[in-house]
Amino acid sequence: MILIKNGYVIDPLSKRNGIFDILIEDKKIKKIDSFIMEMDLSEEDRKNLQIIYADNMMIAPGLVDVHVHFRDPGFTYKEDIYTGAQSAAKGGFTTVVMMANTKPTIDNADTLEYVLKKGQETDIHVLSCASITKGLQGKELTDMDFLKSIGAVGFTDDGIPMMDENMVIASMKKAKELHVPLSFHEENASLITNNGINHGKASNYYNIEGSPRGAEIDMIFRDLELAGNLDAPINIQHISSKEGVELVRQKKIEMIKKYNLTLPLPKSKEEITDISDHSCNYDSFTQIIPMEIAQAIPIHAEATPHHFSLNEEAAIEHGSMAKMNPPLRTEQDRLAIIHGLQDNTIDLIATDHAPHSTEEKSKSITEAPSGIIGLETSLSLGITNLVKPGYLTYSELLEKMTINPAKMYHLDCGYIAEGGPADLVIFNDKPHTYDSFVSKSSNSPFLGTTLFGEIQYTICDGKVIYTK
Repeated sequence: MILIKNGYVIDPLSKRNGIFDILIEDKKIKKIDSFIMEMDLSEEDRKNLQIIYADNMMIAPGLVDVHVHFRDPGFTYKEDIYTGAQSAAKGGFTTVVMMANTKPTIDNADTLEYVLKKGQETDIHVLSCASITKGLQGKELTDMDFLKSIGAVGFTDDGIPMMDENMVIASMKKAKELHVPLSFHEENASLITNNGINHGKASNYYNIEGSPRGAEIDMIFRDLELAGNLDAPINIQHISSKEGVELVRQKKIEMIKKYNLTLPLPKSKEEITDISDHSCNYDSFTQIIPMEIAQAIPIHAEATPHHFSLNEEAAIEHGSMAKMNPPLRTEQDRLAIIHGLQDNTIDLIATDHAPHSTEEKSKSITEAPSGIIGLETSLSLGITNLVKPGYLTYSELLEKMTINPAKMYHLDCGYIAEGGPADLVIFNDKPHTYDSFVSKSSNSPFLGTTLFGEIQYTICDGKVIYTK
């Protein structure tokens, strides 16, 4: 039994904000009250009671990340499910969803059962998608019915865009039937000469062609049109461009009207935190989409912490440590992503945790693999770059890291309630320097960076699994 005392509870689902005590028994939250006395517990309970004094700390639902790569099976020199789970716990995550681009691909029962069994041996909830197409080849759908029946929570060919429109349509129809989300990596490879580096200032610096924004825009447009016509549940992954944000915004507003949902009156310019020099559609931006309405439509979109924290200057400064797909783009793009988070065009924050070895990342900018780790820095980046500047409240940040991703995958987590799961993160908002990681890999441009917010405790299934 655990008693957490005097912590500031933030629960985006119930809108509970304030100082409370929380009593945990077994794997559930037994009681939430302004004051819980130890003497009210039985003598037996008091003998086994662990007390956590959370004064000057915040208590939130355990974080939920629906986009991680644990490299297991096939690439365990980068990360494995055990070390990935440890990295997640240090970052405050109690539930993660793995992507399917392992070796072998998670497109069959043996591989899916392997990763899920190994995930059950960790301290957190490790779930997994299966691939949409066999071998990520984009040619033949997996047996989505069967894979869902044995534990796949969704489907994705993440890492490889689906170029065959007919396969996309078939997968959307099946996803709608199964009531599971499809997550799409939106980059048209035929338009990209050098992936991971933005076509513009960064590519000019390296004297390469880079990756143009049109590669993302093209795919997002296609998949939004298809999903809108089919009412299919989809997630547009790791948006990097202002045009991509605007396409999602307009499609969400279109879908809201289609479903006869009512939007509130647009906010005035004075009511919105100003971000100068943005080029998004002003009228649509002022049309804030309430989260409950955003959750009522099947189209979702995610932003990564690195895309709302950095621009292509980081790729020049940090080289391959800031190379990722899609790439970091301009400052206007970064600000547009923040706009999208503000008005709920983007309703999810996910890390795209992508470990690589030091040897791999030491290669030239065109040869080094794309991707950075992100689980341990995610919450701090949100606090530092979204909450502290006033773009989001803590509750608005946390809803995109807890209840929203949980709802998209129909998971019983991401909230704080009596009788609910005892999955919690306790953190402060003090500055902290990231000088090491528990992940097997350390490919991050944030190594050595001081950010606000440090995890003090992570609790999963009623057990403390990480403590500072």
